[in-house]
Amino acid sequence: MGISVADVVPFTQARANLSELADQAKAGAEKIITKNGESYVALIDADRLDYYHRLERERIHLLLIDDAARGLADIAAGRSVEADEALRQRQQRRAARG
Repeated sequence: MGISVADVVPFTQARANLSELADQAKAGAEKIITKNGESYVALIDADRLDYYHRLERERIHLLLIDDAARGLADIAAGRSVEADEALRQRQQRRAARG
């Protein structure tokens, strides 16, 4: 769903018509409120905001699952070292750089 020109509202107009804009947002419209010609805030239905937050949490969970799968694949392919060994190697590299 794209934002149309009618959905971009200057701050002063939004202040004067907040009740009407809120009704439009509740009906599904998303409004971009501008200040000094720049986008400032958005007005959307609270249920839609909650939905957007749930989508973001799901995306984060999928990214974590993907990271875990890559880590397990690295372990299975032998592309891993024990934590103590990794720390020892890092300390040696730092010491070599002086």
